[in-house]
Amino acid sequence: MQKFKFLPHTADVKFQALGKDLEECFKNAALALTNIICKEKVKSLKKQKIKIYGRDIENLLYNFLEEILFFIDVYDLLLSDVELKIIGVGEQLKKRKYELKAEIYSDDIKKYTTDLAVKAVTYNEMFIKSEKIKGKTIFICQVVVDV
Repeated sequence: MQKFKFLPHTADVKFQALGKDLEECFKNAALALTNIICKEKVKSLKKQKIKIYGRDIENLLYNFLEEILFFIDVYDLLLSDVELKIIGVGEQLKKRKYELKAEIYSDDIKKYTTDLAVKAVTYNEMFIKSEKIKGKTIFICQVVVDV
């Protein structure tokens, strides 16, 4: 299965990430975001744990991708891989209905040639859905980022 694909957009960069489940879809969205910035294979030399919350699944995806941008902008770290788990947490976190726990693998961005700088993730045209294709359910998320 294809991990992600880029779609035409007038000013920004739009992509769709695919996965056999929601976690793989989110992972592939993070890899697509990294691919916008750097086309090279990034080594997994550093590891950080993160926890992200969202009031709905789209907000969780937005917050997760913004956290990836935060690591790039603040720590000069470029994502190479991510292992994550999404949990529907309900009312015990008040308005935060979803939680994402992840281990992010990365390397120093200065070791790589970068293409575009991603300024921000947007909600413009964002969606997350599941579809049946050839008898199998796949998850698709679409994201537009400001470059």
